[in-house]
Amino acid sequence: MTLHDHLYAPGPKRILALDGGGIRGALTLGYLQRMEDILLEQNGNDAGFTLSDYFDLIGGTSTGSIIAACLAIGMKVADIKEKYFDLGGKIFGKKHSWWDVGPLYLFDKAHYDAKPIETELQKLFGDITLGDDKIKTGLCIVAKRADTNSTWPLINHPGGKYFAGQYGSNKDILLWKAVRASAAAPTYFIPQVIDVGGGLKEAAFVDGGMSMANNPALQLLMVATLSGFPFHWKTGAENLLIVSVGTGLGKMDRLPTDVTSSIGAQWAGQIPDMLMQDASWLNQIVLQWISKSPIPWTIDGEIGDMHGDLLATGTNNDGLISYLRYNMWLTPDELTKVMNNPYTLAEAKYLEEMSHADNRFVLYDLGVKAGETQMNDSHFPLCFKIQ
Repeated sequence: MTLHDHLYAPGPKRILALDGGGIRGALTLGYLQRMEDILLEQNGNDAGFTLSDYFDLIGGTSTGSIIAACLAIGMKVADIKEKYFDLGGKIFGKKHSWWDVGPLYLFDKAHYDAKPIETELQKLFGDITLGDDKIKTGLCIVAKRADTNSTWPLINHPGGKYFAGQYGSNKDILLWKAVRASAAAPTYFIPQVIDVGGGLKEAAFVDGGMSMANNPALQLLMVATLSGFPFHWKTGAENLLIVSVGTGLGKMDRLPTDVTSSIGAQWAGQIPDMLMQDASWLNQIVLQWISKSPIPWTIDGEIGDMHGDLLATGTNNDGLISYLRYNMWLTPDELTKVMNNPYTLAEAKYLEEMSHADNRFVLYDLGVKAGETQMNDSHFPLCFKIQ
């Protein structure tokens, strides 16, 4: 299929949304390998099949944007894994520390040097731009424009308002810069400045996870269906499939005294993660509210898994979308169950950290094993099979 087919051809549409999460994107790749195997068999076992053939729009935030861009240019998951492992080891190599720079550490703009990630992304994507026909399917890179506090879904649809012309020129943005902008996590890397054209000139971007779209699934639904965007795809469980893949979830379990004794600096470090988790769960609630997912998540002890709560019924009382969410808890019990090997709380907490590059190998294995348990062929309705 060509980009034109993915964007304009009639028939059902398929969206893949990939969360942010630093090096924990390796877990996402494990799930995607399982998904590629299932969809390869379902769609004829063509040796050249890639997920860019199946999905009409692939989007991601932060580390998810790296994987999304690789998929969109037609890479197989195994090849992305190889590149991602190499990339992760380089960009999360040596971290700036107090011992390196002394008191200046408190005033450091970022804890990691941006040069390795920029060099590796340039190697990976070369001179491909958002408007390049080397991108084989719809692509959405979610970044946060920090100088205006606005979420920017950078899309490659030629009909987009900011694709070309007086309002902007997204088509000319280098793909590696768009991805770098989406992955510019504050304190980890310095912001990315991009010339966005259209009289807007330069814009400063930080990690897309600093918005409501670290889990970009709801954002991609809006991009695909709202009139302000150019896709205008039909809703309905038989018309629109959204597959969302996470990077693992840490579970907060603290004593009240730990909370009340926290000082300002501790709160400053905890607040971004607290808000990102809330935003992700809000995405989850809304998407389960408008769908009949075969694998609903339990939201909490009061709401449950929402199996009896369908806000919008669609044409056949089956919801406005078909929806799948794959993720796992990074807790000792869940890790022990998935890996069939005992995990301690300290080991689980170590896996949660987004910049521990040495975790990428076990995280990938976790994703593969969790995918084998959670994902099966029946989750992908035959009405979405490639015609």
